[in-house]
Amino acid sequence: MRIVFYGDSITDAGRNRDKDFHHSSYGSGYVRDVASDLLNQNPLGFEIINRGISGNRIVDLYARIKTDLWNLNPDIISILIGVNDVWHEIGSKNGVELDRFERVYRMLIEDTKKVLPNAKIVILEPFVLKGIATEENYDRFLSVKEYAKVSEQIAKDYNLSFIPLQEKFNKEAEKFGASTCLADGVHPALYGARIIADEWMKKFNEEIK
Repeated sequence: MRIVFYGDSITDAGRNRDKDFHHSSYGSGYVRDVASDLLNQNPLGFEIINRGISGNRIVDLYARIKTDLWNLNPDIISILIGVNDVWHEIGSKNGVELDRFERVYRMLIEDTKKVLPNAKIVILEPFVLKGIATEENYDRFLSVKEYAKVSEQIAKDYNLSFIPLQEKFNKEAEKFGASTCLADGVHPALYGARIIADEWMKKFNEEIK
């Protein structure tokens, strides 16, 4: 079973571009943790490919969809995107407005279902907490939650698996502190990566496999 993880820096997590299908190509984030869990279930049953790229927005995912997704012919596609569509607007006026985010995301899903009709698609909820990268403009970062709503609605409309994450991070941040979950308010710390991986594996075991 081939699984492609598609997204931004949260998925990328410093992956090694030179050694596909080697442990270093998973990065140091949730993809590595999921890979470890899956290969523990069946060491020969999974091919895990990380195609996250730091800084990506939904429009960037669509721009590279053929080379980094369709040409790989995966059985499962896992997508996590949304925070940079907000963050890039705050930082450099190069974000993706909510309505355009939805249009491009729907186009990505519809086109992928045509090209890969048998692939299962999983959408992960984008998330944010108050941290060193977000606290100065936290009121604006909170609009990530609107992008999360759009992501969930798209999953419902196309009958895709959806993994909620924001509420889980909120609860864990209350118990252990936001930086224990997300190092800077966006990028997962070690514990935060494990949270995503646990939620992904729960969905995989209950609904996807």
